[in-house]
Amino acid sequence: MRLSFLSASLTWPLALAATAALAHGPTPQKVSQSITIKASPDAVWKLAGDFAGIGKWHPDIAKAEGQGGNKDGGSRTLTLKSGGTLTEGLDEWKAEARTYSYRMSGEPDLKALPVSSYSATFTVSPEGDGSKVEWMGRFYRGDTGNEPPADLSDDAGREAMNRFFSDGLKGLKAAAEGGKATQ
Repeated sequence: MRLSFLSASLTWPLALAATAALAHGPTPQKVSQSITIKASPDAVWKLAGDFAGIGKWHPDIAKAEGQGGNKDGGSRTLTLKSGGTLTEGLDEWKAEARTYSYRMSGEPDLKALPVSSYSATFTVSPEGDGSKVEWMGRFYRGDTGNEPPADLSDDAGREAMNRFFSDGLKGLKAAAEGGKATQ
């Protein structure tokens, strides 16, 4: 009986320590948006495939500047109309597959997006007589502590990333189908 009490009294602190160890920091979040566009994949890629050309079709972007072109290691700096700046680095650009992957570089601008880091992939593929554009991202919330404020939480990050992707895809659709650019 004494051994059971001793065993139980030693197990309880270990269980608490294990629980505390599991309750740390954020988990990666994912968002995914897609849209069907009534234009050929080549036409859509011609408009959207230029990594630094996003300002031509994304309505939330006031200014887009690029360096290094569409090569691994290229970069772009996006100034948002709502305020804030995003600096992104190109990890992979494949014209033949009509896809590119990139990530946030530098310090996060929480005014631009309430996330501490992100990576994303943008892909144009055939669908019926037109195209399907997919934009997928993975991110960590703006405050990586255990109890973030609501404006830097997982939900706030998800909402902001989904809105940014959705607005961009709608802008791309309008530009590709109507021939209108945002700038």
